[in-house]
Order: sequence, then C-alpha cells, then structure tokens
Amino acid sequence: MTDMSGKPQAPWPTEIRLAKDKRTLHVAFDDGSAYALSAELLRVLSPSAEVQGHSEAERKTVGGKRNVQILSIDAVGNYAIRIGFDDMHSTGIYAWPFLYETGRNAAKLFENYLDDLATKSLDRDTPGMR
Repeated sequence: MTDMSGKPQAPWPTEIRLAKDKRTLHVAFDDGSAYALSAELLRVLSPSAEVQGHSEAERKTVGGKRNVQILSIDAVGNYAIRIGFDDMHSTGIYAWPFLYETGRNAAKLFENYLDDLATKSLDRDTPGMR
C-alpha cells in the first residue's frame, strides 16, 4: 500500500479486541497480519516518557508486571490508542506502527526484556524500575 505521494503506508488496524482475562490485546491489520500482544509486554514497552525517557540512556526496565491487566483502551485521534493498566499507568500512546512492529517482533522484544530484567537484578513478579 502507498499513500497519494507514492510513499509506503504502514498497515492500518482492522480490529482491536481485549481478551476476557484482560491480559491480551488482539490486533489485526489490513495486510492480513494479526497479533496477540500480552498486557505485560505492552506495559513494559510503554511508549511513555516515564518508561522510555527522552533518550536511550534514560530508558527504564520495569519489573513486576507479569500479572498486569488492561483496564481501558481509548482512541487517540485516528492514529493510536491509549492503554490504561491496573497499575494505574496510562500515559503511553500506542500508535499503529508501534503496535504493528511490537506484534511482528514480540518474541525478540520479550527475550530482550527478560535479559534486561536479569542484567538489572529485577524480575517479572517484584515491582521495580531501573
């Protein structure tokens, strides 16, 4: 797909659905791809300044989110959603390209997260941030 100028367009979501257990967000895109994104991964990768900082050096690794749940999903214009989690974090704006790339790379991103936890002496069950 391309836009009017001929530039490639990012896939557009066709469905965003929260699982009944509130721990998985299902996202389907118009290119036929579909992903089941865990609330834990979405929370620890939050595109918020609180987690990402303003540079790579400021990025935080968040522990203790194994059982986090999604409480709310709100549209942000026509380009993103804001996700509210049961730990009261709700400042991340998840743009369509972010959700798409997170889905495509979820296994590697989760592996990197586990490595970061180990490196920083954090774990999935004990709250903490470094």
